[in-house]
Amino acid sequence: MTALGLSAPVTLVNVPNAVTAVRTATSVALAVAALTHRSVHLLVAAYLIYWIGDILDGAAARALGQETRTGAVFDIVADRACTSACAAALVVLRPATALPIAVFLVQFMVVDQLLSLMFLRWPLLGPNYFASVDRRIYRWNWSPPAKALNTAAVVILAVVAPTAVAVTFALAVAAVKVVSLVCAARLPADLPHTRP
Repeated sequence: MTALGLSAPVTLVNVPNAVTAVRTATSVALAVAALTHRSVHLLVAAYLIYWIGDILDGAAARALGQETRTGAVFDIVADRACTSACAAALVVLRPATALPIAVFLVQFMVVDQLLSLMFLRWPLLGPNYFASVDRRIYRWNWSPPAKALNTAAVVILAVVAPTAVAVTFALAVAAVKVVSLVCAARLPADLPHTRP
């Protein structure tokens, strides 16, 4: 803390944040190109760079010992930039995906973002450590299977499944996120403790 009660400056320049910046800029640029050129191939590339880059920035942070709370917030915000650009292109290229993607976007851009930022209530490096606060909420939202189901599965179902199936799945994910957010908000904000 400084004399004014402010925190010390934050280190923004590190390998994982560079990966996050590059994957975000590249994914958004490809999604915009997919939108303007009506190209499914560019959209697939945009999604792949987003998803692979999201895995790589976290892996780099852990491997290099460069995990920071600021980096976690940057990753959460960057995910929304990638998702919104890719979703816009997807809906233009495949209008039948509009309803499940709309449900997904409301859930991901608002509810999931609030939930993901809940880690800031505790001295955690990011949502990936939420198991030390509540294992159930962690399993539902940030365990590897949950991450795959909460994002990629919704998008893939929107493309390949009947609209009713995709919307039902997106609504189910949204319900899990709302319940998780309510449960997380009710947890005491003291030091992390393990809950069943």
